[in-house]
Amino acid sequence: MKADPYDQEKLLELQAVDAAMDRAAHRARTLPERARAVELERQLEHQRERKVLAETRATDLGRAVARAENDVASVRARAERDRQLLASGTITVAKHLADMEHEVESLGRRQADLEEAELELMEELEQAEAEKVEAAAAVQATGEELQRTVDERDAQLAALRQEHSELSGERAGMASGIPTELLAVYDRLRSGGADVAVARISRDSCGACRLQLSHADVASINAAPPDEVVRCPECSAIIVRSAKPSAAPAGA
Repeated sequence: MKADPYDQEKLLELQAVDAAMDRAAHRARTLPERARAVELERQLEHQRERKVLAETRATDLGRAVARAENDVASVRARAERDRQLLASGTITVAKHLADMEHEVESLGRRQADLEEAELELMEELEQAEAEKVEAAAAVQATGEELQRTVDERDAQLAALRQEHSELSGERAGMASGIPTELLAVYDRLRSGGADVAVARISRDSCGACRLQLSHADVASINAAPPDEVVRCPECSAIIVRSAKPSAAPAGA
């Protein structure tokens, strides 16, 4: 394949732009804010579930405390009525008096038990309310951090998309000045997975694969006509020489 040496030189410039586009795309894929946003979304989902559970527990305990208060009030009121009845002197039968006194004592014990249970429920409710407040604060804090992270991610992605767009325009201009056949070879190498599709020889090594070439290979490359498109015998990358062919190494 033949191509003007200056057109071959243009491939190096095109590759530099392609490499810059690759770097921009890689940065867009690997932005730390991307991973952080995903992590924060998981945290927020977990914290929201915890908040709902804390609110449900607090509500249930609030109802339980209200029932306990009603039970205590009911027993207290009944015991008070019995004490007033005893104090009124209207009960004169000894057995009835004994039964009433026993009932008042039982109600007193029952009231004490209910008040103790009510106190325990109130302590649990206080703890549940604190957990509810803590869970709500965590949801708010994580939500705010997530929003900041998403905003930063989106801003960086927008900048990278702009950079990629500008580079793409620059590439189109460069590519239009390169012969179609030569450009097709370069593009096939790139699409085939070659990060470096075109390079020079440096110290007898291919600049694409970095492998040392034999003296015979280097001599053959340098001896090729200037307009001959030569390829690395190891990686098939296009080897760009200067516009003037280099002399073969001494002793080749």
